Amino acid sequence: MISDKNILNKADFNSASGVGGILLDERQMQVSVAGENERTIDCNKASVAGSVSQRACVFCGSRVVLYPISDALHLIHGPIGCAAYTWDIRGSLSSGPELHRLSFSTDLQERDVIFGGETKLYKAALELINFHKPKAAFIYSTCIVGVIGDDVERACRMLEEACGIPVIAVQAPGFQGSKKDGYKVACESIFKLVGRVNKPVPAKSINILGDFNLAGELWILLEYYKKMGVHINATITGDGRVEAISNAHNAALNVVQCSGSMNYLAKLMKDEYNIPSMRVSYFGIEDMSDALYDVARFFKDDDMMNKARELVKEEISRLMPALAWYKERLTGKKAAIYVGGAFKAISLVKALRLIGVQSVIVGSQTGTPEDYELIKKLCDEGTIIVDDSNPVELSHFVKEKKADIFIGGVKERPIAHKIGLGFCDHNHERKEPLAGYEGMINFAKEIYATAMSPVWKFTRPLTPEGE
Repeated sequence: MISDKNILNKADFNSASGVGGILLDERQMQVSVAGENERTIDCNKASVAGSVSQRACVFCGSRVVLYPISDALHLIHGPIGCAAYTWDIRGSLSSGPELHRLSFSTDLQERDVIFGGETKLYKAALELINFHKPKAAFIYSTCIVGVIGDDVERACRMLEEACGIPVIAVQAPGFQGSKKDGYKVACESIFKLVGRVNKPVPAKSINILGDFNLAGELWILLEYYKKMGVHINATITGDGRVEAISNAHNAALNVVQCSGSMNYLAKLMKDEYNIPSMRVSYFGIEDMSDALYDVARFFKDDDMMNKARELVKEEISRLMPALAWYKERLTGKKAAIYVGGAFKAISLVKALRLIGVQSVIVGSQTGTPEDYELIKKLCDEGTIIVDDSNPVELSHFVKEKKADIFIGGVKERPIAHKIGLGFCDHNHERKEPLAGYEGMINFAKEIYATAMSPVWKFTRPLTPEGE
């Protein structure tokens, strides 16, 4: 039960944040103001119908997690639009096969909706598997398949028997929930691979969960761990390989970056194989360093810890003079943050503070109450904290707080551009690595180049509606 002190009515919120009547009644409990109310954000709930949420559907959530497994076939059973929407949706790079870069669809039509699409699915999958010779295949159900009731599981069993490779049904009709529900479906699908291979691995080995090798970030992280003497058993799913994932149960530790997408898989592996896990972030100097130290502490290896300290000392001594230059010029600038995972938002608040930028809006699509409490503690008084926002809200908040830059993903870019605000892509499509120490420099450069561009001299000042 929610206590009276945690309830924020429209009048209270008006005076606290200046958002006016912009919030739907159903959204009141998903927005908070740091330092100005004690309310716990109500999250992990379905999006409000009609609010045009920035979240994606179940299918999209499953697709973006599984997509980077580069030697697997990914076939979407549904209309062609679902495949087009998620074609190359992540900038996930591969050090070998690039089968994941292709988008396949059964292209269901009206006739298939009436008479069923199972036969079409089987024939399409069989042809693709025989031609491309993948190590495994993922077959994705979409909304229309959930409606007409095609037995995708049966088709996958028949294909697995006929082709001799794992063929996994990804039961992800979009209407069954949100993007976060799609993450769970993806984890269940990955878990069906785990344990199929049993090869010995070094004692000090880890699986990296939740890094998707955007712009090659994973390769930077691998170098750090290599210098420490840590063996990487499997990367799930960035630059992922079916065989390595199938042998993931032999690692000593799961290191989870994107907790929103991969915590469930870590839980499944803990329950079934007794593999412990730890949550880390690779964004910003503080969190990157902690991620290295935490792994060394887990293995209780003094030599590994000393190597980690040497690595951190070397990288920070190189970084700090460069960052000081950016901090001198960016101090006083204000940023709005809206990203998929709250872990990323937390890291971004810390990273921005390091270069003098204040976070005035912080939000995520999939945060937990614990995430938002931490964000509240990290942020300055008056910062708007929001769960599962929408374009109208975000536009108003940005104008209200007079942000200088918007940090988000593909859906937030149009919002920033339409209101004449600088934008930093911190999601799927970026081409520059932003993780690790190298990524921190790239991040500072991008924030500076965007926020300080002379083009903003020719735009109108940000003003909330009604003023």
